[in-house]
Amino acid sequence: MSAYPTAVAPQENIDNEASAVHAWRVSQLTRLGLDWPEAEDVADRVDWHSVANLVRRGCPVSLAVAIVE
Repeated sequence: MSAYPTAVAPQENIDNEASAVHAWRVSQLTRLGLDWPEAEDVADRVDWHSVANLVRRGCPVSLAVAIVE
């Protein structure tokens, strides 16, 4: 048994970080009013800030996503 903690593989760190970012994007899109399944589908393809800007200007969220996509 080693006295040193085992290091997490770099790829595992990247995967965990990417998963956390994806989940955060999904949560932001659902907060804007997008249904969870659609938010899950587009989270990595749209800039949620651009979607949010359109929604704040009165654009329906689904249309905002279509515009940004």
